[in-house]
Amino acid sequence: MTQVDTTSLLLLGLALLGLLSSNATVTIAMLVLLLLRVMNVHQAFPFLEKYGLTVGVIILTIGVMTPIASGKLSVPMIMQSFLHWKTVLAVGVGMAVAYLGGRGATLMTHQPNVVAGLLIGTVLGVALFRGVPVGPLIAAGLLSLLIGKG
Repeated sequence: MTQVDTTSLLLLGLALLGLLSSNATVTIAMLVLLLLRVMNVHQAFPFLEKYGLTVGVIILTIGVMTPIASGKLSVPMIMQSFLHWKTVLAVGVGMAVAYLGGRGATLMTHQPNVVAGLLIGTVLGVALFRGVPVGPLIAAGLLSLLIGKG
């Protein structure tokens, strides 16, 4: 009798959750990991574990900074926006979220057992509350505040 690969089933289940919640990011990520597993490309996993989060944050930062690089947001427009209280508040909130993201990255690195729960919670938040799938790092940061780690 063939042994069931529970890890692959978990990845497939998370991909299905991503699909059901219209979360393409989670779906694609789980399918890529499943494909690497099925194709027996296990040497990719240590690299992804070590550098995946950093590469992802770099790509995310590039996406966020593109309006400045493309000229859609000019330096005078940015400077003018600081005259409004909402922009100043946005800077503070951005700093707090960056802090939480840093704590979250540390927690996820040192306690990988929480990653599945954070991912499932994010997928459920997308599915049930029409959220956006950007939450695992911030959720991990909040969790680190609650459990005193990070």
